[in-house]
Amino acid sequence: MVMEYVVLATWIIQASVGVSLLVGWWRGGRSGAPTVVIHAAMGVVGFLLWVGFLLSAAVLPAWLALVALTIGNSVGDAMLRGRSRAWRPDASFWRSYGGAIVDTVTGRMPPRVTFHALFAGVVYFSCLGVCVGATVAGAA
Repeated sequence: MVMEYVVLATWIIQASVGVSLLVGWWRGGRSGAPTVVIHAAMGVVGFLLWVGFLLSAAVLPAWLALVALTIGNSVGDAMLRGRSRAWRPDASFWRSYGGAIVDTVTGRMPPRVTFHALFAGVVYFSCLGVCVGATVAGAA
């Protein structure tokens, strides 16, 4: 039952950085962009579902949290590609994806964006591991 709380801790760290990015975005005079709103909303929904999993020990909320995280991460990837396209305006989908990865790991993205993008994988795959483990344990 330890890993479930490790996932919760990673989610809280990720959300904290996400909130700091969101506040900076609002302070910059921006609001209402559907990608940002969906990304943040999926993070909140997923987090609440994960807490529901912890409180109930039912595996369904954990898997639904992973679904919300998958949607949120996909939208987050779209935002990274959008940032990267500023440097590569004529890039195709896959080239912009590759460019976003390069820009993230080489430090071209702002530090909080880089952390948020890279740590998303930690949250995602630890969540996936717990979902699989809880499902297998429940089937045994």
